[in-house]
Amino acid sequence: MSAPPTGAGPAEISDEFLAQLKRELVCRRVARGMELLESRRDLLSSLDPSCKNAAGFTGYLAQWVDVGYQRPALVKDVVARFPKPVRARLPLCDYLHLRMAEGMLEMSEESTEAAIRHFEFVLALADEVEDQELLAVANFWKGRCLRMQGEYDQALAFAVKGREIAAGLGHDCMAAVMRVLESWLFFQKGDAKQATDILHQAEAVLSATDDYLTLGNIHSSYGRIARRQGRYQHAIDAFNAALEHYQKRDPQHRNVARSLNNLAYVKRLIALQLRRKIDADAARRRKAATRGRSGDVEGKPQYRPRFEQLRQEALAELDQAAGIYQQYDNHHGIGSVRLNYAFLHLDNGDLELAEEAAKTAFHLAEEKRDYILMARARLLLCMIENARVEEGIGDSMDPGNHARLAQDYAHDAVELAKHTQNRRLIAHAFVWTGLTYCNRFFDDPEAARPCYDQATALARHDRADSAWEDLQMLKAKVLRSGSVHPTLRAWSQGATGEKTFQQISEEFAELIIPKVWEREGRKVSRVAARLSISPKKVRRILNRVGRKAPPS
Repeated sequence: MSAPPTGAGPAEISDEFLAQLKRELVCRRVARGMELLESRRDLLSSLDPSCKNAAGFTGYLAQWVDVGYQRPALVKDVVARFPKPVRARLPLCDYLHLRMAEGMLEMSEESTEAAIRHFEFVLALADEVEDQELLAVANFWKGRCLRMQGEYDQALAFAVKGREIAAGLGHDCMAAVMRVLESWLFFQKGDAKQATDILHQAEAVLSATDDYLTLGNIHSSYGRIARRQGRYQHAIDAFNAALEHYQKRDPQHRNVARSLNNLAYVKRLIALQLRRKIDADAARRRKAATRGRSGDVEGKPQYRPRFEQLRQEALAELDQAAGIYQQYDNHHGIGSVRLNYAFLHLDNGDLELAEEAAKTAFHLAEEKRDYILMARARLLLCMIENARVEEGIGDSMDPGNHARLAQDYAHDAVELAKHTQNRRLIAHAFVWTGLTYCNRFFDDPEAARPCYDQATALARHDRADSAWEDLQMLKAKVLRSGSVHPTLRAWSQGATGEKTFQQISEEFAELIIPKVWEREGRKVSRVAARLSISPKKVRRILNRVGRKAPPS
């Protein structure tokens, strides 16, 4: 379709042109759709808002930009051409398309609450709307915004609703795109197998399309799952595959930056593993030297060059990612990059640089009320202050200053993480609250026990990544500090005396129930629920051991 001749009146937008844009979208024929848009560049530069279908075209343009056509600034320019008097005269469906475009802009600028208001307006009029594809996208985009906020249960419900509408219309490719979000939410809720199965199904549908952004998202999700499972080389392969797909659409797309950021983080984790090997080898050589033997270094792998290579590659990838994110002024992306810089500085002992980067990340997140990123930044600042405590760095006149800062940051991280449903993030915040209680200044492992219990309950599915290693470190500190009751020690050796099993059970109840009662805030009902016993028995045991339980 060619542009109108120079000097002609306002460019017309035919119903067939809009129908073509919709067909290419739902079938994910991306190159063809973009060629169609290019054939009407006159609309992009001089759209007349009073022209028939102008608002509908703007709504589809927003969807195409979301798929990878040009940048959100293009949509912003087109939306700005619709003044209030024009909007007031729009037919309902056209007006809803315009609201969808505005919602997409807010979403791209990380203003998720504002974006959700636009999508909720559209969904509130679902009974009045014949365009079911529009409702499918509204549900999907609202689900994406809720995912960004860490509201995973609600996000999943809207993702499923959008996918069901698309599938009901026979738009398998459109539904497959929505399944990728669904997969990610199952993963965040701890079901990696379900997440992977959904990704395989979506990939099977979309592999015949040129929707490179969604295919990249699929491989990026494979990478995140592998990273969480500790399969770091698999993660690197997946992130590189995601990069290849994204770069086919746009070498400077923000998802390219996301994959570079993910690659840098995985390489940092591998570098940490190598550093532990380096430290272990050094310890063995020192031990051998004290015994008068030379360290056996012949034939051993030399980890140091690979360690340095990984760090340099990670720094270079973060530099590239930061450059791309700056083009979009993407606060979450830039903040995530800053956090990864901070981790690398922390690993290298550059605590001041780590602190500066972490604080920058927090301020970026705070501007957008990004609770996930704010919690991660506070958590990293807690780690930095604990490192200062352990190394004895700081003002000798107030040796507890860094310890108290670490405690404050840990408390902030927990409270910020609780604004989300990111179970893993909340668990990690509890872990570092516990580790702070165990540092050299506080040295109070007993206070860390409730933190360990809460973190363990939340992190039950994550047993391979670095966060799990932190949990195991807390476990070692908490358990090593505790004294074993002599009765329990005797029973563990089979020394039960003349007691019957019933008597042993009663004595065990007298040991454990008061402890659980204290930990559950002295609430009999909570003890009964946790141990699956009657409140009456809880009260009887407490009275027997001299604890006063309040009457029911």
